[in-house]
Amino acid sequence: MGEIYNYFKICVSGAADTGHCGLDAFDKAKLLGHEIVRQGGVIVTGATTGFPMWSAVGAKEAGGFSIGFSPASSEKEHVEVYQLPTDHMDIIIYTGFGYPGRDLILTRSSDAVLFGCGRIGTIHEFTIAFEDNKPIGILEADWDTDDVIKMIVEKAYRPNNKIIFDTDPKALVERIMEMVRKDKEHHSTFRFENEKRQGKRIA
Repeated sequence: MGEIYNYFKICVSGAADTGHCGLDAFDKAKLLGHEIVRQGGVIVTGATTGFPMWSAVGAKEAGGFSIGFSPASSEKEHVEVYQLPTDHMDIIIYTGFGYPGRDLILTRSSDAVLFGCGRIGTIHEFTIAFEDNKPIGILEADWDTDDVIKMIVEKAYRPNNKIIFDTDPKALVERIMEMVRKDKEHHSTFRFENEKRQGKRIA
């Protein structure tokens, strides 16, 4: 179906402070990043510390490309005010919108969002991805973030068939990649048929 499928933009969301996440959180985060690259994706994070950073580390160790969306308006503010790293990022986009605005741009710039151990910011990014009907992958582990998200989904009273739960990072990425691929194929077909109906020239 074309080379664009080598460039899925997969966001990894999680806690910047992983003290409550368990000893294997770093390993799971790195494995997520590694699998995103191995399966033909580009990793996208909030250019922060903790779970997202370790996912970016895994992506870079796998030879991949890493994009970060910062809450800051400049590199100086990113480092000095927000005290965030610039390591393991190939590109950092300085949004200047603080954490809430950054979260919106981050998720909307991604084809899918994967969630690991998190805190309130992670839940915020989940609700944005949910509202935008993004493919969502939830990594289940000893942390309780997956349980919190399950509760939110149950109490949301709105069906959503684009949320996947899995305990295996490799399998989770595989399933999300397949969902993104189907989404892109559907959108490409819809655009082609729409342009054909309107009599537009298809290049």
